[in-house]
Amino acid sequence: MARINCIGILTSGGDAPGMNAAIRAVTRSAIANGFTVKGIYRGYDGLIAGDVRPFTTENVSNIIQTGGTILRTARSKAFCTPEGREQAYTVLKREGIDALVVIGGNGSLTGAKVFAEEYDYPCIGLPGTIDNDLYGTDSTIGYDTTLNTILQCADKIRDTANSHERIFFIEVMGRDAGFLAQYSAIAAGAEAAIIPEDNTGKDQLIEFMERGIRKSKKSCIVIVSESPTCGALYYAKRVNEEYPEFDVRVSILGHLQRGGSPTAHDRILASLVGYGAVQALLQGQRNVMVGVRNNEIVYVPFIEAIGKRKPINKEVIKVLGQLSI
Repeated sequence: MARINCIGILTSGGDAPGMNAAIRAVTRSAIANGFTVKGIYRGYDGLIAGDVRPFTTENVSNIIQTGGTILRTARSKAFCTPEGREQAYTVLKREGIDALVVIGGNGSLTGAKVFAEEYDYPCIGLPGTIDNDLYGTDSTIGYDTTLNTILQCADKIRDTANSHERIFFIEVMGRDAGFLAQYSAIAAGAEAAIIPEDNTGKDQLIEFMERGIRKSKKSCIVIVSESPTCGALYYAKRVNEEYPEFDVRVSILGHLQRGGSPTAHDRILASLVGYGAVQALLQGQRNVMVGVRNNEIVYVPFIEAIGKRKPINKEVIKVLGQLSI
């Protein structure tokens, strides 16, 4: 493999609290090991456009505590085309960037995998997504912060739910994964979580209504994973039609969940995997995602990280069912 002298960093897809901590970790670890670093702004779109700037330790000072990403981010349609990736490769060669660190979620790492295979180019992925849906790592950057944001909102909604004896359906993000909904429901003392992984074939709404609210409770919180067809609005409408005696409200948290200062957990995770990205390149690894499993840095091939579905522990679903009676 050709010698690596310069490392490029970009953030792609949805922003996640802790991305700045990861940028900081990659930059400082790279410089500490003799590499030069260049920041690529606005994700793959910025790479195609040549929006690239040299990075020093000063560029990443005083950012570990901030949300969002100083490199900005985007979802790139152009990078999905062969022409777009060819232009990206041209920019990387022109800028003298020998390896690329991509901080993002499933779509971002899929793009890195395709590009790495097409051009035999060293790419390292860092799991930057609030959804916690990347296989091979216990947690993803931003997940813990988002979980705590949801918890704060649910606690506040609980006050008004109790005051008015209402059912509140709170819709949270997660893409196709129910980690945010399931674990925030446990932490908030919610009566139920409706998630895509609970696919027993039973109607989750009817099961919940018969188990709890219709027996003893006048108010409750239900956390619902986002869905284009079966989100919080869908379930609220059904309750209004099938159980008209209950007063129902919906709260869709939306992009509120993405912002805010990252928790200690996310800052530490981002720092570990950022350091691990540079170590991977020093070891001659390529086309892997850096994760943390059982408190140890691990290297997961892209094909596993994005190709395998990360499971929710079924016991966790049982925990909520018993604690919400």
